[in-house]
Amino acid sequence: MNHSESLWGATWRRFCRDRLALFGLICLGAIGLAALVGPWLYPLSPTDLDYGRAYQGPSLAHWLGTNDRGQDLLARVLSGGRVSLTVGIASMLVAVTLGTTIGAVAGFYGGWVDGLLMRLTDLFLALPQLPLLLLLIYLFREPLRAIAGPELGIFLLVIGAIGGLNWMSVARLIRANFLTLRERNFVLAAYALGARSGWLIWRHILPNAIGPAIVAASLAVGTAILTESTLNFLGLGFPPDVPTWGRMLYDAQNFLETAPHMAIFPGLAIFMTVLSANFIGDGLRDAIDPQQRSS
Repeated sequence: MNHSESLWGATWRRFCRDRLALFGLICLGAIGLAALVGPWLYPLSPTDLDYGRAYQGPSLAHWLGTNDRGQDLLARVLSGGRVSLTVGIASMLVAVTLGTTIGAVAGFYGGWVDGLLMRLTDLFLALPQLPLLLLLIYLFREPLRAIAGPELGIFLLVIGAIGGLNWMSVARLIRANFLTLRERNFVLAAYALGARSGWLIWRHILPNAIGPAIVAASLAVGTAILTESTLNFLGLGFPPDVPTWGRMLYDAQNFLETAPHMAIFPGLAIFMTVLSANFIGDGLRDAIDPQQRSS
């Protein structure tokens, strides 16, 4: 336990020495905090219509201006941040859970199990993700809307589709670590003492192999947010009355010359969130890199 604590403590210290990674962590934390508490602190509603104040630029009354329907952009950016960040985190959890499970089973058991799961991984890697994602949305959007409602149904479909098409890199990383760690003395000793396969996987090997998955998870958040924004920009995501950053860009595409602020602020929110997630991922990768543990 002390060795594990010192190892993660050293990893955290290396991470903090990376200024870009620390900036990404602070920036992403600020965006998440603003999305979490901002809608309660900012008094204006993101859905109220007032066509008399449409296309207004940033002002004291409307800090980021208004859109073509007179809705306050800051309120919509804050409210949309909740949806976009939730989709990003939930999709990441789906991808990491699938990838970790498949990679752990393949790397631990080897043989035909490894071959079958890795060929499945190769198959998913060969699939064109965006066309397949669009096909899944077209096929299952209406059934899930009928079952779970227009908002929850689309939410479940989006996170399931994005997470289900982005687990492959995690699976390969976990498998590679498992292939190495399963031959280590501490695993062989636990096996000789009668430890079961499930206990070996989840208690002994996975805690030592999870580092690359953490890095992949941080990068997957940015990928999921971009994908969700793309779907909403194409008009295939959440209903129009649900503000998301991608939907705001979709609504702004016809007003880039007359009201550019409608696209600038949600686009900036997406840019800063994805950039921060990538900085965190790069910092974690360098901090967890075994070649740097002696530094």
